[in-house]
Formats: sequence, structure tokens, C-alpha cells
Amino acid sequence: MSRSICYCDPNFLTAGENSTLKFVYVTSNEIPAGTKLKFDIHSLGRPTDWEIPQTNLNKKKNLIFAKHPNGKILKATKVKNAISQFEFTIPSKIPISKEFTIILGSSKNIKKNGTRTQTFIQRKRKFTLYIGDKKNGYKEKEIFQIDVRGNIFTKLNILVPSLVSRNRRFEVILRFEDQFGNLTGNASEDTLIELKYQNLRENLNWKLFIPETGFLSIPNLYFNEPGTYHLQFTNLKTKQFYISSPIKCIPNSDLSIFWGSFHSESEKVDGSVNIENCLRHFRDEKGFQFYASSPFDSAEETTNELWKNISQSIHEINEDLRFSLFLGFQWVGSLKEEGVRQLVYLKDHKQLLRKKDLKFNSLKKIYKSLTSKELISIPSFTMSNKTGFNFKEYNQEFERVVEIYNSWGCSECLAKDGNRAPIKGSLAQEDKEGSIQKALYNNCRVGFVAGGLDDRGIYQGFFDSNQKQYSPGLTAIISQNHSKESLFNSLKKRFCYATTGVKIVLNFSIANSPMGSELNTIQKPGLQFNRYISSFIVGTDVIEKVEIIRNNKIFKTFYPKTNDFDFTLNDEDNLSQISIKTKDHKLFTYYYLRVIQKDGHIAWGSPIWIDFLTDLNKKSRAKLK
Repeated sequence: MSRSICYCDPNFLTAGENSTLKFVYVTSNEIPAGTKLKFDIHSLGRPTDWEIPQTNLNKKKNLIFAKHPNGKILKATKVKNAISQFEFTIPSKIPISKEFTIILGSSKNIKKNGTRTQTFIQRKRKFTLYIGDKKNGYKEKEIFQIDVRGNIFTKLNILVPSLVSRNRRFEVILRFEDQFGNLTGNASEDTLIELKYQNLRENLNWKLFIPETGFLSIPNLYFNEPGTYHLQFTNLKTKQFYISSPIKCIPNSDLSIFWGSFHSESEKVDGSVNIENCLRHFRDEKGFQFYASSPFDSAEETTNELWKNISQSIHEINEDLRFSLFLGFQWVGSLKEEGVRQLVYLKDHKQLLRKKDLKFNSLKKIYKSLTSKELISIPSFTMSNKTGFNFKEYNQEFERVVEIYNSWGCSECLAKDGNRAPIKGSLAQEDKEGSIQKALYNNCRVGFVAGGLDDRGIYQGFFDSNQKQYSPGLTAIISQNHSKESLFNSLKKRFCYATTGVKIVLNFSIANSPMGSELNTIQKPGLQFNRYISSFIVGTDVIEKVEIIRNNKIFKTFYPKTNDFDFTLNDEDNLSQISIKTKDHKLFTYYYLRVIQKDGHIAWGSPIWIDFLTDLNKKSRAKLK
């Protein structure tokens, strides 16, 4: 039995190039006149996707058309209500073993007039040809496949640790990328990359070739002296410099900074349907060290089968010491009273808690059915007037951190109060009821994390509207070990901070206690009269401003105008006089750090709380000790 043959000419393209691509279909059976052929490019029309062609044969550019074996050119008709499907009607029969060709690009095979390829690499990228007629519909289909490879090498992505100890060895990953961020080995053979850095027993000077794989691992690097370092790489052919993000070397510590996100979707890859590719994208291309799935709980968006696939992928791809993965999802409750939550499990293969299920239709029921040892609940987008949260039903046991920022805005405070990334647009605007500063003032003790881009669920439509969009955020967790348990525990201790997407190195402490700490005047009586504040900050750009926020007011501002800034400070105001008084007559004060760079990027350090305690009985004192 003869079989049809399908092939592409050429059989591979590079990401983002303009090209003319031919899809050749050699028939195994006669195709009668009047037969419909439907061709699907499988593109959503986004900036990263394959460009959607037009059908006007007079335009000659970015065109789709077909060629009958008899030489006749066939015009394509775009299928209604479909983004990237086109239909051809066969005017006369196609005999067995004859070539029917669909052409995507230029009618004269001129590259600059062709169709732009997708901007991300993909093996066996699929195109589908459906064959049928009006009576029976499309019952047969044929598959074309092509490889999309990396384009010409243009930039070097250097993945380095942010915090290391003196003489402790670490690894550096080099990603040789094209202009779109794809791995590529597409460079001339005489390209050499030189690596230099000082403060070694013997100064290092290596010259590196660009491998076909597009990445290199450099192990066993270390620094002899404390300080701030940037690794410098030079393309000896073009004389272009590449500088790593900052590395802070401290004398002795078993702590490291790990970067990632608990709420982030990729523009390139769908985080639900293509979960495996999504995880590899954040691990390999973005250099994340931890990540959580974040589909919405609705059955329409996340079917049981899809949730099962997400759970399995999280379990299989999780790799301690490299890429810690958490099973999570977004749960949407009532406006203001519950808001939107990113619910994150510590363990794998857990249930998706659907709002429509009576057992999980409120946060109180969810918190009653689980423990804080297995689940953390992260309020998100709290200042949105559409899906915000007012913190009146704040649960300190489960809600240890809050998402202060994501690509759709910052929930720290109102724009008039200094918010540099306010929520604004026709689909969502800021609402002061969800202000994190207001929550902190009302004694809600939350640390800070940041989310990324999202176009699902409540954010659907934001991307194509006038909603103000910012850079995807990053969460930094400070932890001893790179494992799920260690990261989860650090998150519960609020030993974390948030940035608008760059790896600013930040440390903030009071009386040598780190971010997220709760101190009191019984354990440390001297805090009543003096709080010793210390910090170091290493920016990815010039640090324009460093602000210490005390009880929602700017207590101290520094203007470093450098990339590297350390400071110490004594707050000698009497604690009893500056403390906030709660409804039950308790007194507390909190501080947090806000860093603003010249390039506009921001970092927020999680708060530190100090309780002013005086009248405690012996039993309460013993409990504190």
C-alpha cells in the first residue's frame, strides 16, 4: 500500500528569520476536483509566534498560496474564526504521486519579503494539512515537521550565584544566545570568548570556543577575598564585553540566595498545556532555581487530566540542588474578603481545590482541611479593584508572604503615596483597600515575594488591552540548602525579598536579626532605646535611592549613586513613642527596605517587626524564652 510523502524545503530555519518555506505533499491517492485542503500553521499571532501570512496574491510579501501539479497557482482563503488556518479548493484532480505544494513567504523567494519564523527554537515544529470535502468534512490529515534552530550568536547570558562565601567553590553557566534569547552555536569558527577575573591565587585567563550545544559549565570557581565581583567576558573577534550580574562574597556563611517565582507564565510557552516545555524554559533560559505551577482552579481552564499532567511533570523534573519545583495553583475567592491566592504545596501529587467544590468554596474551609506545614497561601494582586483583598480576614498561619508586585502592577501603596508601578488601565485599577502598607499598619505580618507575567484567568485580556504592563518580577529566597523543604521553610520565616525582575543582592537586619524576624523588648530590652540597623545592597545598575520605611513613613533615605552600598544606622527614637497601637492595646513597630535603581528597577526587603512588651506574666515570659 502506497503512502503519501510530506516534507519541508528547507528542512530547518533559524528563529526570527524572514524566509520562504515550501510544504510538499506527494499524494498516495488521487484527489478529486472540488476537494478542500485546510492548512493550519498553529500560530496564535503573538509577537513570538510564527507570523500570520496574508492571502492577497498581488502583495508578493508574507504570503500563503499553493501550487497545483499542473502549475496553476491557487489562492488561499482564511478560515473564519481561526487565527492561522487557511483553505484551498482543488480546481482539477491531483493524480497519484504528484506534488501539491503550499508556499509560505515570498512569491519570488526573496528572503526580506518572506514570512517571519517564530522567535523561539523548537524541534519538529508541526504544521497540519487536513483533506476532505463538503459532505464528509476533514477526515484525513498529514503532518509536516521542521526544526527551528538558534539564530546568529549576539549575546552571552551569564548565570552566576548572587551570594557566596570566601573560598567556597561555585559553578558558572554560560548561555550563548541569539537576539531572542535562544541557545545557539551559530557563530563563526574563529569566535573566541575570553574570561578574566582577579583575586585568585593565580589570576584566571581562559579563552573559550562557542560549542554546538550553545552552553558551557565552568566549575570550581571561587574568590579569595570578600567583596563584590562581576565576571567579565570578551568576544575577542568583535571586542564586545559581557558582564555578569553581581556576586557578593562574604567571609563565612552557609546561606545562599535562590531566585525564582511562585506565579509566572511565559510569553513563549503555555504553563499548563505545555508544562514540560514551560518548566525547561524557566530552568534553562531564565536561570530560575525554583518555580511553582500556577494554573487557575476552574475546570474550564484546568481539567482533571491537565492537572494530573502538571502534577506529574512537577514531580519528574524537580531536581534538588538545581531546580526546585512546587505544585501550585491560583484560587479566586470573593472580592476584598478573599481575593486571588497562589496556593503552593510542599509535597507533590496533591489535589486541585476547586472553588465550585463545596468542601473548598471558602478559604476558611481550605485552611481547616490542611495544615500550614503542607500549604502556603500567597495573596496576589491585592490592590486590584476587580479581584483585590482587604486583609480583614488575614490568616497569619497560612499567609506568611504577599505578592507585592507582578507584571500588572505593585500593591505596596497608592500611586500618590509613591508607588512607581501602580495598577492602571481599563480592566483593573488600584484600590487602597488592598494596600500592603495598610495591611502592615494593621499588624498583618507578611513578607514580600514578586510574581511575573500572567494572561490567564482574571488576567485574561490584559495583554491585548491598555492595561499598564511592567517587567516580570523575581523572588529571592535566602536559604541554607537548595531543596524544596529548605526553600519552603525560609518562605514561611519570610526570609525573602522581591524585585521587579533583576537580581539585586540585598541584606537587611536589625540587631543582627534577618528580614522576616519578629523581635521584642523582653528578649532584647535594649531595642526600646536603640535599634541597630545594617544592610548591604549590590545593584545591577546605579542605586539611585535606598529608603528605610518605618511604620509606612520614610525614616531614612540614602542616595548612593553607586552600584554597591553598605550602611549601618542607629534608630534611637524611644520605641514606646513611635510604636503603633493595636485595638487590643498592643504596641509594635516594623521596618522594611526599598531600593530604587537608576534604570527604574526596584527591590523590597521583607519587614522586621519589634513588639514593645512590658506587662507580661511569668508564664508568658517563659513561653517567649
